[in-house]
Amino acid sequence: MTDTAALLLLPRLRVQNANAIPGPLSWGFPAPSAFLGFTDAFARRLRGRFDLVLGGCGIVCHGFEPQVARPAGRRHQVLSLTRNPYYAGWKRGFSADKPAALVEEGRAHLDVSLVIEVRTDLHPDDRDELLQALPELLGGLRLAGGSLLPVPLTSLPGPRRVPKWFEWFDAAADNVATFRTLRHRLLPGFALVERTDLLAARLDELQAVQPDASALDALLDLCRLNIEPTGPDPSDAAQTLWEVRSRPGWLVPLPLGYASLSPLYAPGTVSRARDMVTPFRFCESLYGLGQWISPHRLTALEQLLWQRDTAPEAGVYRCVNHYASHLPINSNDSV
Repeated sequence: MTDTAALLLLPRLRVQNANAIPGPLSWGFPAPSAFLGFTDAFARRLRGRFDLVLGGCGIVCHGFEPQVARPAGRRHQVLSLTRNPYYAGWKRGFSADKPAALVEEGRAHLDVSLVIEVRTDLHPDDRDELLQALPELLGGLRLAGGSLLPVPLTSLPGPRRVPKWFEWFDAAADNVATFRTLRHRLLPGFALVERTDLLAARLDELQAVQPDASALDALLDLCRLNIEPTGPDPSDAAQTLWEVRSRPGWLVPLPLGYASLSPLYAPGTVSRARDMVTPFRFCESLYGLGQWISPHRLTALEQLLWQRDTAPEAGVYRCVNHYASHLPINSNDSV
């Protein structure tokens, strides 16, 4: 990456009550757009104090605790939600025996490390000042709608929990040792990457049998649990064995951004918009295929970082990761 001047590692961020419903078709870990939005908010905090331009963001998860519960006598789990306020008539000055019509999002507690791309250099003295000021700069920021929790004072942070500044050079040979050290600091954990290659390959396989198969069919086929008959003669019930189809890694459906449903309206022309100074358009979610892999399997920085890829003329606003385009020959995709 020619624009990368340095990497800022924010290790072991503890997030409470992050949004666990990133898209209309799936629930679980937040979408990459939430972490790139956090990078933008962090960059605004730096303005006026540190002259830095931030770019992409690498996402590594160390812990994920969804706020779910299993009702008595049931086998399935449900999201643990609350209603605040409980009574619908609290704004009108009287209480009504009617719950408020609020739709809460599912929540989860996260333990994540972020690798933020820095595109401007910083003086060594300013680097030390930045690392010391990080607790103050991160305080009050939200990550995927959740609250960042400080490190407990009773526990002494080890070297893996201390923020780190990694200088990045133009020559790839000069960054081998740096990238190796960065990967070791991200262990144990799993990095989130995009696997458009697996999705395209599975779509080709489905269309060879079913020509009208869509990319959504390929996505569901890769992410669901498929139990298939095997054995010498699958048509013979006595000799049929049912086995779970193996997957090429830990694959997940992943919201990657938004596609427009309407033209771009001028600021202030759409009522009840978030503000009256920003252009507005209606959008729908874009889905793709993601994979969780161990950081020690990464071979290039481009495989780790998520970047923005916007095309307002085409109405596409999405997050991209170039893991597939930097795969080495005869790579092992297992976690």
